[in-house]
Amino acid sequence: MDKLQKVLRLLKIGQKLNEGKTKQIFELVDQPGLVLVQSKDQITAGNAVRKDQMEGKAAIANKTTSCVFKLLQESGIKTAFVKQHSDTAFIATHCEMIPIEWVCRRVATGSFLKRNPGVKEGYRFTPLKMEMFFKDDANNDPQWSEEQLLESKFCLAGLTISQCEVDIMNRSTVAIFEILEKAWATQNCTLVDMKIEFGVNVKTQEIVLADVIDNDSWRLWPAGDRSQQKDKQVYRDLKEVTPEAMQMVKRNFEWVSERVKLLLEPQASGRVVVLMGSTSDMAHCEKIRKACTSYGIMCILRVTSAHKGPDETLRIKAEYEGDGVPTVFVAVAGRSNGLGPVMSGNTAYPVINCPPLTPDWGAQDVWSSLRMPSGLGCSTVLSPDAAAQFAAQIFGLTDHLVWCKLRASMLNTWVSLKLADKKLQACSL
Repeated sequence: MDKLQKVLRLLKIGQKLNEGKTKQIFELVDQPGLVLVQSKDQITAGNAVRKDQMEGKAAIANKTTSCVFKLLQESGIKTAFVKQHSDTAFIATHCEMIPIEWVCRRVATGSFLKRNPGVKEGYRFTPLKMEMFFKDDANNDPQWSEEQLLESKFCLAGLTISQCEVDIMNRSTVAIFEILEKAWATQNCTLVDMKIEFGVNVKTQEIVLADVIDNDSWRLWPAGDRSQQKDKQVYRDLKEVTPEAMQMVKRNFEWVSERVKLLLEPQASGRVVVLMGSTSDMAHCEKIRKACTSYGIMCILRVTSAHKGPDETLRIKAEYEGDGVPTVFVAVAGRSNGLGPVMSGNTAYPVINCPPLTPDWGAQDVWSSLRMPSGLGCSTVLSPDAAAQFAAQIFGLTDHLVWCKLRASMLNTWVSLKLADKKLQACSL
């Protein structure tokens, strides 16, 4: 019995909803709104002009896609991925696919050079170069403009693709690329370009990242060196498909599927230590801890007063300086804030003032956090959530997982505003 038959026996499989060159989509009878995405052992190039079987490819592709989608989901990107089901299949939300490939490029190579003579390979796009291609194998997936997409008036799962949806997909593609680019940089690999697809969730009418992201989806150059490329371009470039050549292609795919797991591991673990002047500030500090946790950052709460026990304050400071863990101190002190300045004057670690201001004296008290003696570098952030975000931005310089959460949060804020504006306009008509 082959792998597909084993998978189908474990689930109540309904009709086949779609079949592409490298995967099949099945309805799940007992799980409405979900589908099974089953990978194949087939590898293709040039819209299947070249087509071969590569034993084990389904498992390699599924492993890669599952890791990539887990990274994106943990960052905060909305995707159709639910969970990996088997070696060769994963479960996803049922989407009606938007027939557009969104291509994002950091480095000029491949078809871009053919369509843009005079541009040298290796030209770096800053900002990223965005392109759209209509999925039409018969016409070799022609490049489309935004105007063509809008004029097509695609309606999927009851959602008409308008300017709002196009803008969301455009902005999302950039964020997704930047997250994966940042992650691959931890492995000294350059994400050269990437193609992705979006779908409309049939239940929620929400646009989400769908389809797959595997080694067919991008160009990946270790150390930025094209001669070391590990992606499907190696297969495209084969002059002759031999068993030996296919083994080389498979080794490259396996290399990627092994390293993609490392993208889920933090590069450097840091912590936030919140120092409060008294337990009356506990509610304020708990907000900081909750926000830190959302970024995956450990947060420790301590009680100390720089006015009433400066020796103990400095002892606590030394406790966290001595173990080598990167630390950001957050000083929470009302009235006259001596805590933040004392900490800042005695540590090389970052210090953030986050005073809990009161309605009666808050306007006067805040000056003790804002007006620092010379030689002190502590910042002042009044919102507990914003103080945690500032700390996360510091850690994001060295921990890609924290950075990815920040980047996804930026996208989600932008999308929520875009959708709110669309809803308001609809109500006004």
